[in-house]
Amino acid sequence: MTVRQWVCAAAAIIAAGLSAAVSQSGEAPLRLGDVDGAAIANADTHAGDWLSHGRTYSEQRFSPLDKINTTNVMSLGVAWEYRTYSVRGLEATPLVADGMMFITLAWSKVIALDAKSGKELWTYDPKVPGQTGRYACCDVVNRGVALWKGAVFVGTLDGRLVKLDAKTGKAIWTIDTVENHKHTYTITGAPRVANGLVMIGNGGAEYDSRGYVSAFDAGTGKLVWRFHVVPGDPSRPQENAALERALGTWDTTGKYKFWQIGGGGAPWNSMAYDPQLDLVYFGTGNGNPWNRDLRSPKGGDNLYLSSVVALHAKTGEFAWAYQTTPGDTWDFDSTADVVLADLKIGGQLRHVLMHAPKNGFFYVIDRATGKLISAQKFGVVNWAKGIDLTTGKPIENPDARYKDKLTIVFPSATGAHNWQPMTYDPQTGLVYIPAMDAAQPFVGTTTIDYHPHAWNLGIDFAAISDAVQKMIASGKPPPPGVGFIKAWNPVTQKEAWQVSMGGSWNSGLLSTAGGLLFGGDAYGDFSAYDARTGQRLWSMDLKTGILAPAMTYMIDGQQYVALLAGWGGAGGLAAFRDPKTALSRFQTNQGRLFVFRLGGRQSVQPLAAEGTPPVEPPPLTKADAALTQKGFALYHRNCLVCHGFFAQSEGEVPDLRLAPPEIWGQYENIVLNGALQDGGMASFKDVLSKSDVAAIRAYVLQQSHLAWDQDKTHKH
Repeated sequence: MTVRQWVCAAAAIIAAGLSAAVSQSGEAPLRLGDVDGAAIANADTHAGDWLSHGRTYSEQRFSPLDKINTTNVMSLGVAWEYRTYSVRGLEATPLVADGMMFITLAWSKVIALDAKSGKELWTYDPKVPGQTGRYACCDVVNRGVALWKGAVFVGTLDGRLVKLDAKTGKAIWTIDTVENHKHTYTITGAPRVANGLVMIGNGGAEYDSRGYVSAFDAGTGKLVWRFHVVPGDPSRPQENAALERALGTWDTTGKYKFWQIGGGGAPWNSMAYDPQLDLVYFGTGNGNPWNRDLRSPKGGDNLYLSSVVALHAKTGEFAWAYQTTPGDTWDFDSTADVVLADLKIGGQLRHVLMHAPKNGFFYVIDRATGKLISAQKFGVVNWAKGIDLTTGKPIENPDARYKDKLTIVFPSATGAHNWQPMTYDPQTGLVYIPAMDAAQPFVGTTTIDYHPHAWNLGIDFAAISDAVQKMIASGKPPPPGVGFIKAWNPVTQKEAWQVSMGGSWNSGLLSTAGGLLFGGDAYGDFSAYDARTGQRLWSMDLKTGILAPAMTYMIDGQQYVALLAGWGGAGGLAAFRDPKTALSRFQTNQGRLFVFRLGGRQSVQPLAAEGTPPVEPPPLTKADAALTQKGFALYHRNCLVCHGFFAQSEGEVPDLRLAPPEIWGQYENIVLNGALQDGGMASFKDVLSKSDVAAIRAYVLQQSHLAWDQDKTHKH
């Protein structure tokens, strides 16, 4: 090395050290062009930024920032807010680098803001067709972007992966990730980038998809590898040896060919990455159909449904899989986040993966081998008594397999924990889970009336709705769902503490070195808790329900906490409110981004509702009982996923009972001809006839009169 080379190298080392020190204090954030694998893997060097979905590749969602802490959080207030002009669910984690913040909204829109002032810098609208809203089982949401070397990557609801210039928002390239458009695929998850590869999964297992994860070259967009979750056509060679082994766990002789319907397993959410092992980890989804008696009538584990899968990130080669719910028949996705940590267990340091999926068990798994270390219930569970640590399989309750009889199962299909991220705090050694306890009535069907691009579950929602109605009428309704933050010790597999939340469908979580845990609830309360005790130290009513997890960053020595507020998703669409207050509670679910700092504004003003409750009663109905009953069945088999049980919606999508007079005369035009398709109300002419639409209208009109009459009585 020459003297000049030595001086230059030394200067570079000194500059890097100064840059790290300055970045840690929040004075000089990392430049967008420098966001790469090394920066994400060493995120604590740039603690003032939030570079990746869970901040680091480990997905711990723990920040080393501590200027906001247990001693001063009581003075936290709003620094600025940004109105999204959206009424659908907001689920994204904001990313911050180089003084810029990047968020996504419903319909996969991307917004770039000045992270200090909130000034809008650019917007990108991928113009997802409104018809796509019908194909998203659980709302038109998006969970965020990925940053990499000056670019922003976003997956769109209609299955595209888009690379944007981070400074301008201009599209650099767009890739169609859907391998077969005859089947139904969506993207709602945030991409992950490692080794110069952009990895993205998909949704669609309620419809007719075959799940897979794809990796594209971040520079060119070229497909580098693709891993399918479930086997394909058994008459042809499978894509790899792992799928050949998996094929033996499926029944290929059933009437309904799973490979034609899709099979399911969509990996629609979380990914983590271990740079030392070069393994990428993700959870897989439910089977298609849900009902295993139709999907695989002779039984079988149906690999790799409802599993955690590890792949070699550079090649996509299979490393290992651990199945949390063999032969899943209850929609127990394992797509909840996977979190990597190093824990001292039995006196030995173990490199583990932690996972709390829908099925209600908390798993600690060796992340190199996939071997189960421990598992324990963290919620109310009746489908299994426990986990056999020798085999790694659940000790299943055979009565939980519903076939064609009504069966009440805990947890519900929304799960004991869904996509909302948990967080691990290395200071307390605790994992904090946005948990739920709820029951799910199941009634299976004996056949599938298969329709492409429609729900094909093997579940009779009309029979379920009828059973729930009878329970309510008898004075014995199903127990309401309840939500908690549960602090869980992953070493002892015991609960440390819990706090109740408003509603059951609440936000993801953030922990910080300031000893704080941040979370929000379905009614709009955003709170800070003492991470060690669960004591609530601060709270603010944000005037709209919260699903997204908070994050934190620092600029010019000032620490901020950021959060998107806007309710929706699977739990938001399926929920319903008391019909007695339907008219008086007429409102919209208007989204906002809130950014907080110490000394900020101490209150939030509600936004004016868009629209007004109807002032005239609904039209007189002349429908006979048979037509209304037919409409009840058709509604609950085709419409409830968006508009709720018994046509009762929470305001994210229109409450059909509160329709203005002109809507009642346009049912056929709307439902069959797609008159409101651009807003997400797609045409259903491929599955419904004119007489079907008339029956659905008759049922909804009946429910409208009920709501109107009850509200009038309630007011008096």
